[in-house]
Amino acid sequence: MSINPSVLSASTLVASFAAAGLRHVCIAPGSRSTPLTLAFDAHPDIEVHLQLDERSAGFMALGLALKTGRPVALVCTSGTAAANFYPAVIEAQMSQVPLIVLTADRPPELRHSGANQTIDQVKMFGDHVLWAVDLDVPTAVMPEVARRNTATTATRAYQTANGLRKGPVHLNVPFRKPLEPQGVLSPESLVKSTVNSALSTQDSALLMPSRSQIELLVHLINRHDRGLIVCGPNCPDGEFPSAVAQLARISGYPIAADPLSGLRFGPWVEDTPIFTGYETILAGGRQPDAEPPEIVIRFGAVPTSKWLNQYLDAISPKVRLHVRASGVWADDGHRTTDFWQVDETALCQFVSSLVQTTDYRPQTTEGHANLPHVSYHASTAKLLQDDLKSWEVIDSFLLEANFDAAMVYQLIEQLPDESNLMIGNSLPIRHVDQFARPSTKRLNLFGNRGASGIDGIVSTAVGIAKADPERLTVLLVGDVSFFHDQNGLLPARDLPNFKIILLNNNSGSIFRRLPVSNLDPPFTALFLTPHDLNFQPIIEMHQLSYHQTADMTSFLTAIQKAFSTDGPAVVEYRSDGEQDEKMRQALVERVREVVGD
Repeated sequence: MSINPSVLSASTLVASFAAAGLRHVCIAPGSRSTPLTLAFDAHPDIEVHLQLDERSAGFMALGLALKTGRPVALVCTSGTAAANFYPAVIEAQMSQVPLIVLTADRPPELRHSGANQTIDQVKMFGDHVLWAVDLDVPTAVMPEVARRNTATTATRAYQTANGLRKGPVHLNVPFRKPLEPQGVLSPESLVKSTVNSALSTQDSALLMPSRSQIELLVHLINRHDRGLIVCGPNCPDGEFPSAVAQLARISGYPIAADPLSGLRFGPWVEDTPIFTGYETILAGGRQPDAEPPEIVIRFGAVPTSKWLNQYLDAISPKVRLHVRASGVWADDGHRTTDFWQVDETALCQFVSSLVQTTDYRPQTTEGHANLPHVSYHASTAKLLQDDLKSWEVIDSFLLEANFDAAMVYQLIEQLPDESNLMIGNSLPIRHVDQFARPSTKRLNLFGNRGASGIDGIVSTAVGIAKADPERLTVLLVGDVSFFHDQNGLLPARDLPNFKIILLNNNSGSIFRRLPVSNLDPPFTALFLTPHDLNFQPIIEMHQLSYHQTADMTSFLTAIQKAFSTDGPAVVEYRSDGEQDEKMRQALVERVREVVGD
């Protein structure tokens, strides 16, 4: 078979990606990307995922990369197809998710010429990618170094996306016609067409903490009674949850655990001081009775909770240490006193082994219900007592209620061990933050909190489900976000363990929490924007089973049936957004009465 230069170059790229470790690619069909599409399809080590809509394809790739923790490739044709990747690229950059974005392009002689479907694609994603390269146009006669450059560029792109600071890279790939091979591209011809590169895959070394850093943190913990560990979204996985939990136990510093931190669900919860009632206890700017911490140690991104962030901004600890191996700044209040770019897990492990376990500080044995044998400083014990009381009130209130937050609470309770839960933005993530009680069962929680947009939520969840098809993957999403990514449902029909919980209050009810809600009638028309849509025909058109619910009994029956039955399904809970918010505020007030002003 005769292989034209475009196919040869695309085959070299794909083979080099595979050698570097690439295992998934999301492709939005198009003509100019034909060489890349055929090369990916022919490679035996790379799984191809198709999505007709480029914006949805971008977020599906994001979901695959979120779940696997490895770079995922993304392919489209030229023109506005590439521009539709932009939202997913932005989210990947801000959430540090590894993507390799491959945009096919016209050759230079057709750029700025009025040629059909031709836009300026060179570095089109600007600073939202870690690296951008405009590759040469493949030709029949190319120096050997140019062929090696193609292979090396692919390997470097993979390593850059998967580096210490993960994120998206962009390769703009121009092709001249003919775009098709003479015959069918096979794995055998693909191997023959590759060019060996001297560059091999490399593992990034950990940024180990220095001796002085370890000694300083040990000294601070040993000399200060009161401390708080804050774990925001995008904390490391692997051994980090166990390591930071051990640091909390040894230091006596409780962990304020964001739902996307990876700390709320796992075996460490049983004997670790975890503080998660903050969104209710601190609501309205209330200050807890406990003395504020002298030391704040932060990991991950900025927490989701408005009231936790406001509390952290209001207190005046002696030290605010933020530890992040990626080196990405995440402090919108600009209160950090020390920023360490070191491996978070290693730091926790080293410090935990050296902190004094026989503490001279005044302590009380009263604390969290799950921690009867652990001694805490009086202020920490008071904070944990308030946390326990708040959850007792929340448990009692939500078990008897019928509003959206109660459904979220029950969903978390019903999820099986090791489930994947993708959480939509706006109300869903805030409800999970406020009403997902810590548990020893392992749950894998995901969210697009980099840019916190509502675009691509369904597609991200589909990507997670594709990466982990044997486990249950559940998407918790609001009606406006669901409407925004209806095209993301297309690949869901082939995912038997994929379920969607749709909270439909017929509006953007997150705006009810803002001062603008007092300015009606413009508030309803311009912010709530009630849509009066019936989603059932859309859901059934995509061949997903549909269950409508309006109370706790029917909701529990529907999700239990969905979780135990093969086949993708949507459980819709319809509610009144105004009543939902009134009920939530009533719950907050009841907690305030119990915990105290």
